[in-house]
Amino acid sequence: MPKPIRKAVFPVGGLGTRFLPATKAMPKEMLPVVDKPLIQYALEEARAAGIEEFIFVTGRGKAAIEDHFDHSYELEETLRERGKQSSLEMIQDTVMKPGQVAYIRQQQPMGLGHAVWCARALLGDEPFAVLLADDLVQAPRSCLAQMIEVYNEVGGNVVAVMDVPEQHTDRYGILDVVNDDGRIAEARGLVEKPKPAEAPSTLSIIGRYILQPQVIGELSRQDKGAGGEIQLTDAMARTISEVPFHGLRFEGTRFDCGSKEGFLEANIAFALAREDLGDAMGEILERYSPAMKETA
Repeated sequence: MPKPIRKAVFPVGGLGTRFLPATKAMPKEMLPVVDKPLIQYALEEARAAGIEEFIFVTGRGKAAIEDHFDHSYELEETLRERGKQSSLEMIQDTVMKPGQVAYIRQQQPMGLGHAVWCARALLGDEPFAVLLADDLVQAPRSCLAQMIEVYNEVGGNVVAVMDVPEQHTDRYGILDVVNDDGRIAEARGLVEKPKPAEAPSTLSIIGRYILQPQVIGELSRQDKGAGGEIQLTDAMARTISEVPFHGLRFEGTRFDCGSKEGFLEANIAFALAREDLGDAMGEILERYSPAMKETA
């Protein structure tokens, strides 16, 4: 039986320049999908998968994330006095237990691999998960929980994957697949953002990873890859000879909330799925659909 996954890393040090000016003074991870910030969706997904320790790799201007997962005594007292019990319970549910959460600074934006490496002292010699809040997954069951189930079967490194259009392979880390049963793909290699003509497949990694500590050892080399950054994909690829590597086609829909289009689509999809908002959102879409047809 593989070692259990107890810890999760959340790299949240990015600047969010695609969403300026909204992210000038607010972390992009705090952008709300309907009424909940992206980072909360990621943390709740990890918590539903049984994660016990939550490690945030932050940067300057990210204090709002720390505040979000802490007590807000004035707000709690106001809600209590006004008898708004459901709202009070909602915000209290975001507060983590003492010792469950740690915050580490990534002082220079040197890539995803560097952000994960910054958490090395807290990870020790254990396997761990990495969740990118930009990749929001709407699923009947936690995406990370699905991955942990597969990890318990096959061990090694496990990533969430999806097939992308061939012309988009240069946006993702792409698996070089040796076996594929339609749900779980075994990889013999990885390529970071290959040109379509050079891509070994169209099976791309999204922002969910279960990694062995050997990956941290590779990241410690501080080798720079695509874009002059320390790439997590490169470190994973170098461990494949000693660590099994599998990709899971998870159940659910992934929204790229690092793009404006993906973020807007996520808001629509999550609103439609809500009992309190679904009908109203459907009416809004119907109201705008004639205008959309006219401009098409």
